[in-house]
This record gives sequence, structure tokens and C-alpha cells, in this order.
Amino acid sequence: MNANLIPPPPRKNGLATRHGPSSAKKGTPSENGGSTTPANGSISKPSSPKKTPNERTVKKLRLSKALTIPEGTTVSDACKRMAARRVDAVLLTDANGLLSGIVTDKDISTRVVADQLRPNQTVVSKIMTKNPLFVMANTLAIEALQKMVQGKFRHLPVVENSEVIAMLDITKCLYDAISRMEKAAEQGSAIAAAVEGVERQWGSNFSAPSAFIETLRERMFKPSLSTIVTENSKVAVVSPSDPVIVAAKKMREFRVNSVIAVTENKPQGILTSKDVLMRVVAQDLPPELTLVEKVMTTNPECATLDTTILDALHKMHDGKFLHLPVLDRAIDGQIVTCLDVLQITHAAISMVEGSSDTANEMANTMMQKFWDSTLALEPADEEFDTQSELSGMMASEHTDTGRSMYPPVAGNSFSYKFEDQKGQMHRFNCGTESLAELVATVLQRMGLGDDNKDDIQLLV
Repeated sequence: MNANLIPPPPRKNGLATRHGPSSAKKGTPSENGGSTTPANGSISKPSSPKKTPNERTVKKLRLSKALTIPEGTTVSDACKRMAARRVDAVLLTDANGLLSGIVTDKDISTRVVADQLRPNQTVVSKIMTKNPLFVMANTLAIEALQKMVQGKFRHLPVVENSEVIAMLDITKCLYDAISRMEKAAEQGSAIAAAVEGVERQWGSNFSAPSAFIETLRERMFKPSLSTIVTENSKVAVVSPSDPVIVAAKKMREFRVNSVIAVTENKPQGILTSKDVLMRVVAQDLPPELTLVEKVMTTNPECATLDTTILDALHKMHDGKFLHLPVLDRAIDGQIVTCLDVLQITHAAISMVEGSSDTANEMANTMMQKFWDSTLALEPADEEFDTQSELSGMMASEHTDTGRSMYPPVAGNSFSYKFEDQKGQMHRFNCGTESLAELVATVLQRMGLGDDNKDDIQLLV
């Protein structure tokens, strides 16, 4: 974490941040900013999402008072205090009472247990992340969430009037991400419903618009977890009979906060870095002798590749958990990965930020192809070969904006145009009540009988 990334606020009547850079030494990756040491240069501030009216600020979230302890406290005592408060992050203060660092459950697993340090002989200053990033109390909740996602950490100190007033964890912001995704899904449903109305005019036998609607609704507005699970996705797995130290080392190796206990490729339980903190270190259990099955959460709630990102967020928000094993039904329910809240939230934010413009472009492009291949903006006069003033205006608008308009509807009929194999152009009106009527009219114009109706192909 770069000490000069954000100027620390001055001390004011209580806990404040320490001024000036800290001494640097190489450390292992941390949830809270990359490593215990500042990297060369500064981390660029993530761009803010588009603001919408009436969004909540951080101060309006259900914040709890931050747990703060002296940086000379032992890891063992720190874990006991964290377990008593049921928190998985603690702020550290120096001899002057100034904020000097942060320690999380991931630090306990990867920097203490995995390195086989003795918790009762190691002080928290040795494993802390120095000069943690923070947010102001009046920051929008969605902006704080994005800062966590971009920085890949789940905790942020909250500062008001130059004092740290609370610790914000990512679970407090999930509702705001869910709210944004639901609005995007509603937008998608509205567009899909409009197209579905057109489909009904064609009759139940015309199936192409249904495929379009499903593409729009499912891929664009309700993407599934399969969109963020890549082919080379890995999952940290252990045996239930492995000791906790093996699990901690797997977390460090895979740079994750959890491992899945598996038997014959089927998940039996999940062990998270919070479990290691609360159920092992805080209880003075030896990690090298304590088996995973003794401290893991059995039968964890899982998702499948076709679970939507929105449903996954709901599962995490409602169940108050941060890790979601993902199964593949196609290979007998085997586990393919375990997504954490940061990965899913990142996908949600990315989708919502780009959904509006992309969705409209997609809808217009697909609708244009639909109408261009099936309908024509021609006058009702069948023998009139030149474009009418209306169709000329439509073509002009199409060229300028890249969007086509719905064709004119006269009562319950549409205007049609098609070119036969001899190059002759046919134009006519036909009712919308029956697809059979349209097919019959096309056959008649081509001089074919009912026996040839199977040779007619309507493309969308």
C-alpha cells in the first residue's frame, strides 16, 4: 500500500491516521492493498460509477464501531478480541494513538498460520498492512463498493471530521449492487416485453423472435456465473482429513480466502480464513494438528454455472456469506470453482455500468436485422416501385442514427416486399392474424401451390 496514495487526515480528538511514510519491507500479498509494503508509484483511483439520485451514502449504512487495538498486541490476543466482537478485521494504533495499520482474517491465515508463526509470540505490527485506504462518511455506498472491488479488499475504515468512526465491510454494500442490477434487469425486461408484443402479432408458430427475446433477457440483463468462470479457473481443494495448516497454505498459494473440502470431487464443506481466525487461532488450537473437518462449515450452499449473477448476490446478501462454490451440472455436479464476493460484485458492477448503452445498441441492431429481413417500408400501392416520402424519411433516419423504426401498421396488416428467384420484386399487404395467410400469399405471388409451402423459408 503506498503511503502517499491518500493524504491521511490530521489527528483530531481521538483515533486518526499517522502522518508520513512508513518503513518498507517486503511482505506477502494482502487483502487490503497488495502487500505489507508500498509498491513503487501509486495506485490509480478507480473511476466512479454513474451516480443516480437518492443513492445511499456510507454514513447511512449500518456501520459498527471499528475495533482498534495497539499494534504491539499479540496475534493470539488480537484474534480473541476479534472473535469476541465477531469481526474479521481490526485497526491498529501506534504509541501516539494514530492509525498505523489493519489486520484481517486473510492476514491471519496467510501470514501467520501458513508461515507457521506462533500467534502468542507474534505481534500484529509484523503482519499488518500499513496505512490502509479509507472512505469518507459522505462517500456514496456504491463508490465505496467499487473501491473495494478495484482494490481487492473487503474492509475500509470510515472517516468523518478527520476521525475513524467505523469499519465498513463489503457485505454492507451488497444491497446497493443488487439494487442496481435489478434496475438493469427491469430495463431488459421492458425492452424484451416490447419485442414480445410484436411476436404475439405473428402468431405462436413464429419462433425466431422468442430466441431474440431470450438472448436479450438472459445474456444481456441476467448473465449467469458461467460468464465469469473461465476454462482455466482453479479451485483450492483439500481433503476433510487434512490439517488446517495445509488449508492455509492452499489459500496463500491460490491467493484466495477459502478452500473446499472435497471427497471424490464432491464438496463436503468449506473452510474460510474467517473460520481459521475464529475457530482455530482464537481457540488456541494448533493448526498443524487440527483437522479441516473439525472446523469447516459442512454442506455449504452452492450455485451452478447457470445461476445468475443477481441470484448469486442475493444468496450472499441473504445468507451473510462471502464465498460461493460453483458446480457444473454437465459433469455430475463437480465443483469447478469457488467465487468470492469481490469477483461476483466486480462482474455485477461492470455489467450495470455498461448495460444501458450496450443493451440499446444490441436491441436496435437485432431489431434492424429482424425488420430488414422480413418487412419493408413500402406504400400500400402494390405497383408503385419508387420509395414513398415516408420510407425515404425512414431510410434517412436509419442512416443517420444506426437505428431502424418499426414499420407502419395499417389496422391489423403489414406491408411486405420480397424478391423471387427471377429477380422480380413483389410488394403486398397481409393481415397479422395468421402466419398461414402470409405463406399462402407468398405462394400465390410466386405461382406455386400448397404442395410447395414447405419450400418457403421466412428468415428473421
